[in-house]
Amino acid sequence: MTSWADQTANRTSRQLRELIARGFQFLHPRDARGEIAAVVGVRAHDAVIDVVRLHTADDAIAMRMPADEVNVLAPSRFSWRAHGPATNVLDELLDLPDDRIA
Repeated sequence: MTSWADQTANRTSRQLRELIARGFQFLHPRDARGEIAAVVGVRAHDAVIDVVRLHTADDAIAMRMPADEVNVLAPSRFSWRAHGPATNVLDELLDLPDDRIA
């Protein structure tokens, strides 16, 4: 029997693979101790930039912003934003249309 945590991890892994297939590139910034602080994915397309940051399974944030936004990790403007459990945020991000600003 698969545990709830295993199911969530498997779902998140599938979602991240789908984002990679759509052109997201991922970084893994580290803290002062060398531990991974977050998993950060970025994809620029059309006139927008999509960014997702996963801190824990329960703490993720994703945004869509104009392509001319100066600071993609702390944007002053965005057209869409989601925050919450990683699987929920990733589902919302995967549901966004590619052909327009949300």
